[in-house]
Amino acid sequence: MASVAGMKSLCGIVAGLLFALLPCSHAAERRTTVSIVGNEFHINGKPTYAERVWNGHKIQGLLLNSRMVQGIFDDLNTNTVAQWAYADTGRWDAERNTREFVAAMPEWRAHGLLAMTLNLQGGSPQGYSSAQPWHNSAIAADGSLRADYLRRLERILNRADELGMVVILGYFYFGQDERVRDEAAVIRATDEATQWILDHGWRNVLIEINNECNVRYDHAILKPDRVPELIERVKKATRDGRRLLVSTSYGGGAIPKENVVRASEFLLLHGNGVSDPKKISDMVRQTRAVPGYRPMPILFNEDDHFDFDKPVNNFTAAVSEHASWGYFDFRMKGEGFGEGYQSVPVNWGLSSERKRGFFKLLGEMTGKGK
Repeated sequence: MASVAGMKSLCGIVAGLLFALLPCSHAAERRTTVSIVGNEFHINGKPTYAERVWNGHKIQGLLLNSRMVQGIFDDLNTNTVAQWAYADTGRWDAERNTREFVAAMPEWRAHGLLAMTLNLQGGSPQGYSSAQPWHNSAIAADGSLRADYLRRLERILNRADELGMVVILGYFYFGQDERVRDEAAVIRATDEATQWILDHGWRNVLIEINNECNVRYDHAILKPDRVPELIERVKKATRDGRRLLVSTSYGGGAIPKENVVRASEFLLLHGNGVSDPKKISDMVRQTRAVPGYRPMPILFNEDDHFDFDKPVNNFTAAVSEHASWGYFDFRMKGEGFGEGYQSVPVNWGLSSERKRGFFKLLGEMTGKGK
């Protein structure tokens, strides 16, 4: 008869084996796979918005999206966290924020939204800000990942997978990247985040190394000259023959440089500061003219211009060039809780005229289809 100690040891070995096998069982349960064929996005082997044409413009293959970067937001700075308090409770609640985010996702999907941008270090909860004293980072100083952030992110990724949606996941955000100690920690965070996604078997995640690599980053490896090094690290990481599709973004109006174009598998543009829709169309054409470009999707995942009731706006201009477009909205001066998706605390519903205007046009373009 085995001793008690021996039985405990055997149980520990079995438990360890089961834990080691867990990612495989996760992978088998996943429902949504994003892929790229030429300049089109596919979900589960079929082009997005299959055969859809709107006002003479091909919608098939686009990945229409919204910037929802605060889905896992928290503030670790006790001196600033109070400013994000919900009016009805008088306090900030990170779990409530993610819970309400997840609850809103089916409505976004019903209007034809297929993708959303999240970031491990969020985005400015004020929309734009010159300084960022708050501490919102899923990445610790040494590059390890914080478990509470990952638990919130896991809930969003799981729900997106169930709904047939894609998450464009950014790793780093300027203004918070200095929370990461040094280049070794940046590399560690990149590797750990990539492995975490692969280990859990998600196939509906696109990677944006950092938001606007040509803006004010502290670490050289996050700047345009060297960010392809991190793109290549993500591309080389595999699990059972799978790997992640990866890119990085530039600031508003900027055209990606050749090194990023050659390394990336899709290209991310931003329309901030571009008020003339014709310039949005020009940006797409200029990007396709960069040396190293080959058939690949071009995707705006940040643009804070609206005019959704007008026949020509930044959204329609991007689509006219067969480029995907992403809605970026924040609470402007004097506006209430219902406005914006980036200002914290967030009302994740279709709670403002701007939000409803975007989703109305999105539904018309897509026929609210897949």
